Amino acid sequence: MGPAAADEVLPLEAASSEIGSAAGSGTRALKAAALLYHDVVEPGRPEASGFRGAGPDRYKLDRSDFDDHVRTLAEQVRHPPAAAPELEGEGSGSTLPWLLTFDDGGASARLIGETLAERGWRGHFFVTTDFIGTDGFVTADDIRALESAGHVIGSHSCSHPHRMAACSWTQLLEEWQRSTVALGEIVGHRVSVASVPGGEYSGTVARAAAAAQIEHLFTSEPVLAVKQVEGCRVWGRLSIVRGDPPERAAQLALGKIGPRGRMFASWQAKKAVKTIGGERYLRLRRFVLERRR
Repeated sequence: MGPAAADEVLPLEAASSEIGSAAGSGTRALKAAALLYHDVVEPGRPEASGFRGAGPDRYKLDRSDFDDHVRTLAEQVRHPPAAAPELEGEGSGSTLPWLLTFDDGGASARLIGETLAERGWRGHFFVTTDFIGTDGFVTADDIRALESAGHVIGSHSCSHPHRMAACSWTQLLEEWQRSTVALGEIVGHRVSVASVPGGEYSGTVARAAAAAQIEHLFTSEPVLAVKQVEGCRVWGRLSIVRGDPPERAAQLALGKIGPRGRMFASWQAKKAVKTIGGERYLRLRRFVLERRR
């Protein structure tokens, strides 16, 4: 492997237990570029969808900006986003699959779903179930409409713990089981897809998800490689924040090493600080973000 090829492998991806990488399997490990979005709002109205505050607002795109992202993704990526369940067992194709995911379950999810459906695209919508039907969040009818349009509905926990990785085993099981049951009652079938709230992933979080019969778990780790934890496929994601140009989203969807490598380095640094600082880090982050508003 030459230097250029070696640069295409980020440390975490090289070290992870990847699907399809077993000796003699004859297939390449499954990789996919999953983009992580949150809410889409009208200018000056971040409170209209999702959680409120300077922290959540960083992840909310104005509607015109989101439309630019969708248009640029269509122009530059040139193949539609996939759905996680459809990619099971794949890894031998020459085209990198990409996915669209939306966290929190804010009220804008239905509009986002309609925007994607106009292009025949499918997205993954992860809902924080304790907030269904409350101000700024989706209703049960919204969830059913999203699924009827072909989108994937998943859990984003019940209560959206600030530090999911710090929860006890009992808490983790309750978050995953209660939320997937609640969503299953709305859509009429078992829900087996989820995403980790707050960006705090650990092996225990994944094992609890597997115990709750979740088959696909999306994290905020900025990697392409899909790994497996006790039968649960664990997907990384590439976060989009307010102000990100649409070209950057397209580069991430195409798996370009430059923006992905910078994101990985930043994520690793933040992860270390989060681990050491715990709740103090979260309080300081909220304070700094509020001061910047």
